[in-house]
Amino acid sequence: MSKPKLIRKIVKRNPELNLKDSEEILEIFTKCINQSLLDCRNIELRGFGSFFIKKIKEKHSARNPKTGKLIYVPEKNRVRFRASKKLKELINKWNRKFSLLVIHQIKKK
Repeated sequence: MSKPKLIRKIVKRNPELNLKDSEEILEIFTKCINQSLLDCRNIELRGFGSFFIKKIKEKHSARNPKTGKLIYVPEKNRVRFRASKKLKELINKWNRKFSLLVIHQIKKK
């Protein structure tokens, strides 16, 4: 889902908010997450998941796959997301329902 679609969905669910207010709320939310990650703090959204920074170690003997030359890869930070148990269960429940629906449709043919 794109940012504009998400903003429209917020407005649809909360008619008392206008488009500009919803956009500002989403902007504040993303800025808070960005700032927390820049400060190396974890963000936990209960029932959804958590964002965290993971340090990737430097690699002294990595190879360029095209040329085969040895290259140095410096240490870097990556943003990672770990889904909550509740979100995982919801997604897997939906996948099971969808799979059963597809199987049922195939059997009808």
